[in-house]
Amino acid sequence: MKHLLKMLDLSTEEIIDILNLADQLKYEQKHGIPHNLLKGMTLGMIFQKSSTRTRVSFEAGMYQLGGHALFLSSKELQIGRGEPVQDTARVLSRYINGIMIRTFEQSEVENLAEYGNIPIINGLTDFSHPCQVLADLQTVREYKNKLDGLKMCYIGDGNNMANSLTVGCLKVGMDVTLACPEGYHPDKRVLNFAAAYPNFKLVSSPKEAAADADVLFTDVWASMGQEGEAEKRRIAFKGYQINDDIMSVAKSDAMVMHCLPAHREEEITAKVLEQHANEIFDEAENRLHAQKAVMVRLMAAEN
Repeated sequence: MKHLLKMLDLSTEEIIDILNLADQLKYEQKHGIPHNLLKGMTLGMIFQKSSTRTRVSFEAGMYQLGGHALFLSSKELQIGRGEPVQDTARVLSRYINGIMIRTFEQSEVENLAEYGNIPIINGLTDFSHPCQVLADLQTVREYKNKLDGLKMCYIGDGNNMANSLTVGCLKVGMDVTLACPEGYHPDKRVLNFAAAYPNFKLVSSPKEAAADADVLFTDVWASMGQEGEAEKRRIAFKGYQINDDIMSVAKSDAMVMHCLPAHREEEITAKVLEQHANEIFDEAENRLHAQKAVMVRLMAAEN
């Protein structure tokens, strides 16, 4: 593994290896065991989209690993004034040990990897959110003690989260059912990948998707950059909500997951969110541990 660009690039073995290391690093942090595995190394963090969890978890993670993180806003970089991404990649490769980028187009991440010679981590694009899904899988495994054979249900927009969850969950042996409105299905590349798995379904009924689910996921109806479509999407996604009615058909011990931020009473009711707050905020915490594992696997190899 040279980069983390999208879940499609990871093998099942690489996913499990990252999760195992994330568990180890989490245990060490909780027990005060130092792990200065990236001592003296620097991660550049390019942000073209705003962030809470991504910035803080990567910055804190690098510090805990003995390294340093640089916050690089696109407003402060020449990339924000038209410098080609390939030039930025080649310059930064001479200064730092790795780049995490949170942006819009998947091509920005792919171009950094093509032209740079240091590890590139996708902190989020419109197509993929691999760091979040690795944290999600870590959380599910913590609560359920396994991944293989569990049923995952996703209700809502076929966005970057639906794309990455579909790929990640299928690769670790989970059954995957998505409920998305017509016109808001996942990316065709993901659907083509999923077509090879008999344990994948794409349906229009949230209740059908949630039946006997072990874990239910959702995300906001309008992602960053789609604010102008908010009203149109409220109409399209009416009924695509995790609520008591949906939970009544899932397994009695089903988990509920949300990558946050959540819009209560839209994609999820406040009641269900608060009932499942422990797993949702453990999921948020695990961004730190999963990303530390990714950085170690990518950057320690460069040391």
